[in-house]
Amino acid sequence: MVFELSKEYVERLKEAIDNKDADFIIESMEGVNPADISTLLYELNQEESKFVIDSLDTEIGAEIINDLDEDDRSKFLKNFNSVEIAGFVNYLDSDDAADILNELPVKAREEVLAGIENEEKAAHILDLLRYDEDCAGGLMAKELIKANVNWTIIQCIEEIRRQAENVEKMYSVYVVDNREKLLGRVSLKRIILSEDNTLIADIYDDDLVSVETYLDEREVASVMQKYDLEAVPVVNVQGKLVGRITIDDVVDVMRELADEERQIMSGISEDVEEDDTIWVLSRARLPWLIIGMVGGLMGAEFISIFEADIALIPAMAFFIPLITATGGNVGIQSSSIVLQSLASRYILEDSYTKRLAKVFLVAVLNGIVLAILVFGANMLFGKEFTLAVVVSIALFSVVLLASFMGTITPLVLDKFGINPALASGPFITTANDLLGLAVYFSVAHLLYNL
Repeated sequence: MVFELSKEYVERLKEAIDNKDADFIIESMEGVNPADISTLLYELNQEESKFVIDSLDTEIGAEIINDLDEDDRSKFLKNFNSVEIAGFVNYLDSDDAADILNELPVKAREEVLAGIENEEKAAHILDLLRYDEDCAGGLMAKELIKANVNWTIIQCIEEIRRQAENVEKMYSVYVVDNREKLLGRVSLKRIILSEDNTLIADIYDDDLVSVETYLDEREVASVMQKYDLEAVPVVNVQGKLVGRITIDDVVDVMRELADEERQIMSGISEDVEEDDTIWVLSRARLPWLIIGMVGGLMGAEFISIFEADIALIPAMAFFIPLITATGGNVGIQSSSIVLQSLASRYILEDSYTKRLAKVFLVAVLNGIVLAILVFGANMLFGKEFTLAVVVSIALFSVVLLASFMGTITPLVLDKFGINPALASGPFITTANDLLGLAVYFSVAHLLYNL
């Protein structure tokens, strides 16, 4: 039976595992991408998954484990001893190996490091373990191709052949001086086309984007996105080349950041997965639900202040949902646009004054269109003229105010180092509900002389 992500294959695979039929696993998974096998493991329990890994080559097993979700991998690795984990680590790049070791208890981490056959790789991993996971140093891999600026093309090619054994993806050759300080890079095409006795110093390009080890992962992702880089070199505070970050690592970062912001915007206070426990899922959702409930109670209390006004003009109550919903929608739209800009820092080159002026003009245009539409609808349905004017003016004012709040709130939060995604979802909706009600009843008071 050929490997296929189907219910039938999973059932046949479990039958083979029960019968300890390793041959079926090897034959059916031959040539299959390890990422597909990783997906399959989520359909198996821990013991079944371990049997699959044990049946395959260690190199393939290493790639499968590396593709697993971090939380699932931590649980899965508990089924292997330190010697087995060290065997997997031998086949991984230093950055991936460091990520796995960071998930292990300190004792197990030391035992795995001691079991790594390649002493250079063990040293690389040990060096990476001292960096925080969310900075450039924690993202980088030590494997790269570098050449001394004083070498000839012949020397460079020989060194490339030697170093390339440990480098899976080779984009260019980084050029350093005698003190390992990064000077630039030279493309493989330029090396191939140059004469054998040409010096690297004569052909390398010094116009090179690099990042420092301490740079936050968000900034690293922004830099690589801005300059459309497949890899970026990492230097320490002395400017010495210490590693590189490849695009696959940055894609993972972007996905994680996007998931984090999506959850925050939807009112989930911590990183959770669908298969987490009921308690964890509830704990992540309750804080913002409680805040939303408090906001609703405040809104109800606020409306009760104007109970006498509503009693005089009952039709005013009909438009409360319209005012609050419009304010919330406009606020979320505005904050979402700002969040996109904040995600790409280099876009924020305009002054706050210019940005706010643009937001104001857009809000004015939207507000006028909505006010005209709601006024026309009220007249069409035979509503009182004064009430139609109140609703139109209130709606126009709410659009302006909500646009301003949706724009300025994420900028202020970002200025104080708070995740600006908090400005979307429940936060901005609750705030704009209260502001919208205040505007609505204030306009009614003025026009009705209440």
